Amino acid sequence: MKKFLFAAFMLAVNVFFVLAQGTAQITFEKTTHDFGSFPESSPKVTCTFKFKNTGDGPLVIHQAIASCGCAVPQYPKEPIKPGESGEVTVTYNGAGKFPGHFRKTITLRTNSKNEITRLIIEGDMTSAEAK
Repeated sequence: MKKFLFAAFMLAVNVFFVLAQGTAQITFEKTTHDFGSFPESSPKVTCTFKFKNTGDGPLVIHQAIASCGCAVPQYPKEPIKPGESGEVTVTYNGAGKFPGHFRKTITLRTNSKNEITRLIIEGDMTSAEAK
């Protein structure tokens, strides 16, 4: 009986700690970025997506996955406290890719109220021959 009461007590304490932490909420200023046109001779372009934790618990970005290896996301690995801001930087490298329009998606997995957030980058890489 003592073991059962102890286990029930520990479960209640753990639930209390989880509830006391609150829920994170990631809010981006924008979720899409258009690079416009850029030349094939300078195929690397970078943009920054700024966000804020508008929830009442710490925000953790678990994973950022690009839809292709030509887009590389960088994100904060440490928890973002409520009210604090952070950035996700995405670099697109069109070297070795065909010129033309592209549209790539970066999927973020977080502990936010909305667990999945998608960021979109797009643009037009112009051919070296196009003048």
